[in-house]
Amino acid sequence: MRKRIYILFIALIFTCSFSNAQDSTHYYQQAYESIDSMLTGKTQLNFKKAVFATENAYLDGKLDIKKMNNEIETLTSIVKAISATNFLTYNETDKDIVLKQASIFKVLTDTIPIILDSTHVFFHTPYSYDFEDNWGQTDWTKMFVSKLLIAGNGNCHSLPFLYKILAEEFQIPAYLSFAPNHIYIKLRCKKTGWYNTELTSATFPIDAWIMASGYVHLDAIRNGFYMDTLSLQQSVAYNLLDLAQCYQKKFGNSNPDFVVKCCETVLKYHPVNVNAMFTKAEAQKRLIESKMKAKNAKKPDELFADDSIKAMYSDMEQTYVRLHQLGYRRMPEEMYIKWMGMLKNESEKYLDKKIIHKFVNQ
Repeated sequence: MRKRIYILFIALIFTCSFSNAQDSTHYYQQAYESIDSMLTGKTQLNFKKAVFATENAYLDGKLDIKKMNNEIETLTSIVKAISATNFLTYNETDKDIVLKQASIFKVLTDTIPIILDSTHVFFHTPYSYDFEDNWGQTDWTKMFVSKLLIAGNGNCHSLPFLYKILAEEFQIPAYLSFAPNHIYIKLRCKKTGWYNTELTSATFPIDAWIMASGYVHLDAIRNGFYMDTLSLQQSVAYNLLDLAQCYQKKFGNSNPDFVVKCCETVLKYHPVNVNAMFTKAEAQKRLIESKMKAKNAKKPDELFADDSIKAMYSDMEQTYVRLHQLGYRRMPEEMYIKWMGMLKNESEKYLDKKIIHKFVNQ
């Protein structure tokens, strides 16, 4: 059923792609203003609204947000029902929070039987990892929470985002955290302290797994690029980076102004957001390259009669240097897939055993 609905979802997107690009840019400005108003304190911070505002912009205002909210409401009802069973053996003072965090994890990663009446049982199936086009290079909606809710599968972007949305519905902590080209959830409980929650494989990996990729420089950890936690404000701001990337996917790279504005706003609230820094610099680079091609220039400085291009090139160059100095390294897709496979193939080596057993060993 989910697969059939997703086909209709893709058909909608295909139709949207033929709409007049100029007519649909206002959806991006609306999304930007909505998120910016949260960041500046004019409206309340709301991660779910920021996510769906971004996805709605890419879909030219055609996302059924009411339906998405109903899907979230259904999931929260299931989480409530599971947490009411008090299925964990955990007696610290943060029990209620931990119970709800574990219930969210269970809803996203396990099959849940729901008794409708004396003869009918509905099974809520877990969300799975979508191995096809997992970085959204061909189909950008692969990154969307709305696609995850409809199709039942997602990636390291949509799965932790959905966890974060559900945690926010219960007003309990759940922190987005970065690894190279990857997002996961960090949680904390009184019994064990901080631990990692990996939704793509339904596991709790130790920090060594993240560092085992070979693309996590120690300087990147020290400088907060990777393995740190994002505040709610920073998480909301991150959606502006998604909005910038949606804009690039829809309209190309000829005009970086909107992309740069989004990235600069992200960096205002999260100065070491590596993805925002890189996206901004790449947008500037592509614009300069296109202008060089148009003027048959062999070197960037041939364009420096235009002060704005000169300033943009300087800014871009400084960003690349800072990224390298702070420890940024970009992971190739084939290495990413191999790295993700470590949890499956070497689970005994990388799973956090104290987290797995924390609720039963009192």
